[in-house]
Amino acid sequence: MRRNKVSGILVLLSFCMIISGVLVSCEYEFAEFEEVDPGHPVSFAADIEPIFNSGNNCTSCHRAGSTAPDLTTGNAYQAIVPGLINTDNPEASQIYSVPHPSSAGHGFRKYTQLQAGRVLSWIKQGAADN
Repeated sequence: MRRNKVSGILVLLSFCMIISGVLVSCEYEFAEFEEVDPGHPVSFAADIEPIFNSGNNCTSCHRAGSTAPDLTTGNAYQAIVPGLINTDNPEASQIYSVPHPSSAGHGFRKYTQLQAGRVLSWIKQGAADN
């Protein structure tokens, strides 16, 4: 009788371990970015430049006399357009793809999901100096 109890407990424990392994190994896919409503124009000066300059996000490295491109206020647009922008394939634009949250490279600083969405929306809207 005792042997059946031990066997039952072992079977139950094995089952629990298998189930927990399945639950732990689940993989979720989240949206890569959240684009801005296409009807809402994205302003370079009001929406994009602050991404580069807020909290030393990009400009801690990308400033005059340091690592190119110079993303400081007043210099950023000329530094990235047209070289780092691809309006035919916005997702391939380096100013979007290199610091993208899912990018493997680019050191420690990356866009947030929301910032990446704003940058992508701005490029899709023509990457205007507005």
